[in-house]
Amino acid sequence: MFLVHQARAVRSLTASVLRATLVGATTAGMGLLARAAWGLPTALGASQADIEQVADGSPQFAEGTFHNAQPSALLRPANPATIIAAMLTRGSAGTPSGPVPLAVPQFPTVADQLAVTWYGHSSVLVEIDGRRVLVDPVWSERVSPSPLIGPKRMHPVPAGLDTLPPVDAVLISHDHYDHLDLPTVRALVARGPAPFVVPLGVGAHLRSWGVPAERVIELDWGGQARVRELTLTCTEARHFSGRALTRNTTLWSSWVIAGPQHGVFFGGDTGYTPSFAEIGARFGPFNLTLLPIGAYNDQWPDVHMNPEEAVRAHGDLGGGLLVPVHWATFNLGFHEWSEPVRRLITEAERADVRFAVPMPGERFVVSTPPERDWWTAIS
Repeated sequence: MFLVHQARAVRSLTASVLRATLVGATTAGMGLLARAAWGLPTALGASQADIEQVADGSPQFAEGTFHNAQPSALLRPANPATIIAAMLTRGSAGTPSGPVPLAVPQFPTVADQLAVTWYGHSSVLVEIDGRRVLVDPVWSERVSPSPLIGPKRMHPVPAGLDTLPPVDAVLISHDHYDHLDLPTVRALVARGPAPFVVPLGVGAHLRSWGVPAERVIELDWGGQARVRELTLTCTEARHFSGRALTRNTTLWSSWVIAGPQHGVFFGGDTGYTPSFAEIGARFGPFNLTLLPIGAYNDQWPDVHMNPEEAVRAHGDLGGGLLVPVHWATFNLGFHEWSEPVRRLITEAERADVRFAVPMPGERFVVSTPPERDWWTAIS
């Protein structure tokens, strides 16, 4: 998948090693290499043995790895020259033409009944029935095991973690670097007592990073956790996992966040799957869906939805308001920067689907979603 997820970072780091060797391993080159590799073993996460202690017995786990419910190819068979040509000719197509406008969120003392703050990519703070749930928080500059190499932010974080109000739970969809970030996890551990609710195996990463075991809740698809008045349900997604070159050692998921009055669906990172209709029938309808729309490509249709599929999934789920995520912040595909949102709007209007596209950092109450177009000017 070349430009997707942590594979790009790992391969970039390998290339750096080769470059340092080719230039004679100068002192400067070795210093750069050392900085690029700093903390790498820790960032990669837990060992396979630690993960398998909780993975064994899951219906999704067989022969040492997790599997999608539907056959799902990481990559379609393709002419390698086609992908290489796309990499070499993409230029700045995946980046905005100017600075991305940001908002600095202002939070009420008491969480709202239903409100959203999108921090960029898939990091969202959900306020639901007076509680706060933080999903896939990533505050680092790069989504990579290395602080110097790997996909870098195309806009700053709208506000620091120190401005975040107290949260009741942290949800993680899977262990890719653009969804599970070591520095952010450690900062959140220090900020408060919120539990981390994660798919099977991801807890091993957290415990290896010093998260207290009593703050880690690991669930298989269909498993539920009760956090205060909220019920958090781990639901199916169609994706893959891995923080090094080994794939699918931990589970990936979507999430249902259900309060006494409202329901929210967070898609995590996923290709389109008929399971959305099953989730909608069992747990829906949802007042809000947060669905990924970016980093799609014809070569990997099974693991990333395109915008039209996101609208279809929203309908399957019985969604009220659709808020797109997984776009605008990191350049992980071949499409133009604003293409995902432009395609989403065209399809949502055709299907008569309500949607909102907040700017990074913008907090809004779901009953009064923003309507401004902030992306066209920098497309």
